[in-house]
Amino acid sequence: MTDSTPEARLDRHGIVLPTPPVPVATYVGTVVSGSLLVVSGQLPLVDGKLFATGKLGADVATEVGVDAARHCMINVIAQVRAAVGDLSRVRRVVRLGGFVSCVPGFTQHATVMNGASDLAVAIFGDAGRHARSTIGVPSLPLDAAVEVEGLFEIA
Repeated sequence: MTDSTPEARLDRHGIVLPTPPVPVATYVGTVVSGSLLVVSGQLPLVDGKLFATGKLGADVATEVGVDAARHCMINVIAQVRAAVGDLSRVRRVVRLGGFVSCVPGFTQHATVMNGASDLAVAIFGDAGRHARSTIGVPSLPLDAAVEVEGLFEIA
């Protein structure tokens, strides 16, 4: 395995992908339509527990939010691998969407979402450069601090 594969980059970063969580409502974790793979929103779960709960700008520090977004992205990537088998099938990370649970005056949404975006580029290289939206919301499922969804082009 060369260092130029997504799997090798995961190894280099010390990331072991978890088994993707099973959806808790009436939806699926991923949908493939043609060459597009849509990944449902992923929470910052680590070993089945939320990494960060609460609101940015109140009880969650921005740095913790960045780490939470990174953990969300690890779970997005785990969903991708479960859906397509080989991460080398990813031709492009097309778009990431980030949701940040925060107080009304919080303005560091982009900084928080960089935790996910930076990891996408670290694992997928130039194919990891993507379009992105990040919005603040009053709450997220299970009081999670961050949630990330993704759209990928696959071979």
